[in-house]
Amino acid sequence: MTPTIVIVGYRAYAELEQCLATLAAHEPDARVVVVDHAADEARGRALAARFARVTYLPRRENPGFAAGVNYAARHAGPGPLLLLNPDCEIAGPVIAPLATVLAGHPEAGVVGGLIREGDGALQPSARRFPDLTTALGGRTSWLSRVAPNNPLTRRNLTTAPASGVVPVDWVIGAFMLIRRETFDQVGGFDEGFFLYWEDADFCKRAAEAGWVTLYAPVSEVLHLTARASRHAPVRSLRAFHRSAFRYYWKHSAWTGRLLSPLVALGLTGRFALRAITYR
Repeated sequence: MTPTIVIVGYRAYAELEQCLATLAAHEPDARVVVVDHAADEARGRALAARFARVTYLPRRENPGFAAGVNYAARHAGPGPLLLLNPDCEIAGPVIAPLATVLAGHPEAGVVGGLIREGDGALQPSARRFPDLTTALGGRTSWLSRVAPNNPLTRRNLTTAPASGVVPVDWVIGAFMLIRRETFDQVGGFDEGFFLYWEDADFCKRAAEAGWVTLYAPVSEVLHLTARASRHAPVRSLRAFHRSAFRYYWKHSAWTGRLLSPLVALGLTGRFALRAITYR
């Protein structure tokens, strides 16, 4: 079955317009569902009306990315769901290559494609499940920025091949194809995550249900990172750290939960230090 492209937006209308324009140019027959949180409905409807295959779903509130994905899924077709951030652009067809990988790997519930940053650099979108080392070796950590080849960063950010299909722990939700059976079996995204880490949680629950996540650089997008979060940078930063703690608590054994006060303290300190830069 043909995938439905799912876009969850928050006030990023300029980026959404460019995203839809590239989809119209390279995937003109694709079904697209746009969920617009905290919507300027007049602006959103006028924009969506320019693209024939777009279903526009405005929402007055902003319940978060995970809730937006689930809402879109209820209005999508019966086939796979291709999650795409509104700040992504495509330069060629992306659906068929990923769908072919999914069809050829019945064990796979999720397939992630290749993502490039705005400057053309490869974004490390294939990753290991987070653990305590992620605080030091995650993508946005100080250590990863100053010494990207250190062992902790290499452990967290999988070195994905330039070609071929490989199993990974998880791929980021900016560009992720999900088998509908998998989505329904695990109950969609956990709406307790407002923003960030819901994609890692989804892949974790899919793995626990017996599904595999694949990285397949057969389709490519350009990701102009954090264009939506710039409208509420401190709130987004707070959501990142709250979601990190939720993931830790949710997927830790009781022994790990004994350390939760220290984890919460560390995340609070990290948030405070990062928030200073926005003042």
